[in-house]
Amino acid sequence: MVTDSLSVARRASPPGLSSSLPNPISVVPTSFQSAPSDLRFNRLRPSVEESDCKYKRFFGCYVAREAIIDEEYWIAAWLRAENRYEDQSSDRYVESFKRKFASQEFHALKKRCSKLQGEKYICFVAVKNDDLKRTVLNSVVGTLDVCIRHPFHGETFPAEPGKSSYHCRIYQPDQPKFGYLTNVCVAKYARRQGIASNMLLLAIDAARVNGAEDVYIHVHKDNLPARRLYDQIGFRMVDFDGACHSSDLCLLSFGS
Repeated sequence: MVTDSLSVARRASPPGLSSSLPNPISVVPTSFQSAPSDLRFNRLRPSVEESDCKYKRFFGCYVAREAIIDEEYWIAAWLRAENRYEDQSSDRYVESFKRKFASQEFHALKKRCSKLQGEKYICFVAVKNDDLKRTVLNSVVGTLDVCIRHPFHGETFPAEPGKSSYHCRIYQPDQPKFGYLTNVCVAKYARRQGIASNMLLLAIDAARVNGAEDVYIHVHKDNLPARRLYDQIGFRMVDFDGACHSSDLCLLSFGS
């Protein structure tokens, strides 16, 4: 299964601030060859009126909202692939790696978001919001996921990505729900416009609406730009033994 936290586990580039899609128009003929055949990348983006979303946040010339069509899920998966391999652009096989990763993540993401019991999983996207006719491909500029659930038995805080030891995955319904944010990434050409922060704020609101008392995110301890961003939003480091010394990741919490 594809890990849920590509952008926080990478050492080289800042989680939440690192993904690239430098030429979104030119990637269709080559980089999306592995996409499911029923996806249409020349499809026009849904208008705000057509987007029957429970969660929306308008800012500047963008709107953050839930992903609603498969093409948006695929672009979200591709942004994550770009983010994962951003520092390996010189690798001769990197495009093949990205295509494979995006395909796996697309199917895993759809499966996670369709889960009906135990936890709620939402994929958010940031989309250009203007009067121009744009394709989905030329509209989605950022993405993140939030999972809202009760803790597993034996779990106090969300485990680091890929390090969960809760094999039984039995929930504790008597314990408060929490939200866990992952896969925060913004297209390289669209950074420094408040996209990540607005997606994060929307995801926090959605987690709260769905009953989460606290919202968590992992961040690389040396990723100062991302840590500054999370600090500005209101995240604070979780204070428990070994939180920032046992690995390269720190756990941050946004509480009430």
